[in-house]
Amino acid sequence: MVYPIVAYGSPVLKRVAQEVEVPSAQTDQFIEDLFETMYASKGVGLAAPQVGVSSRVFVVDGSPFAEDATSPEEAEVLKTFKRAFINPTILEETGTPWGFEEGCLSIPEIHETVQRKPTVVIESQTAEGEWIEETFTGLPARIIQHEYDHIEGILFLDRLTPLKRRMLQGRLKDIAGGKVNASYRMKFDVK
Repeated sequence: MVYPIVAYGSPVLKRVAQEVEVPSAQTDQFIEDLFETMYASKGVGLAAPQVGVSSRVFVVDGSPFAEDATSPEEAEVLKTFKRAFINPTILEETGTPWGFEEGCLSIPEIHETVQRKPTVVIESQTAEGEWIEETFTGLPARIIQHEYDHIEGILFLDRLTPLKRRMLQGRLKDIAGGKVNASYRMKFDVK
């Protein structure tokens, strides 16, 4: 099932999401739906709040970024970097922050450089309910950090300077009001 993408301005995007039960056939189906929605929207990551569900689940597929990799090793990782993160917690972020242009399916037509640390240690559950701890670096770490922010109620815009956010206010108001041309179906919280 392909969900519509919830647009900037919806309260669900600013809420800390709730844990989900695993193992669960319902969670397994929801993860499949998130992947289907992400691919239909041409994204590299998608978090549950972006489809209006306040759950601690996100999916990623970094293969489109393989050509942007900073090394042949990172390119190989990105080619097969497809998975779901269930009930994740970032345990540690380390290294010197580096900038990379980010966008968001919930905020179409806006791309800005965001500073993030290059290494992340994350704990999450498998679909079977087993807890695992993993370390990611470079673009895989950035994708995880971006999607993890979504389940914490944080948008990439929140990581911009106050001046940059003020400069985007007109465009953000248009997006929240449904005045945007996305190539995928969107849901707007217009009063």
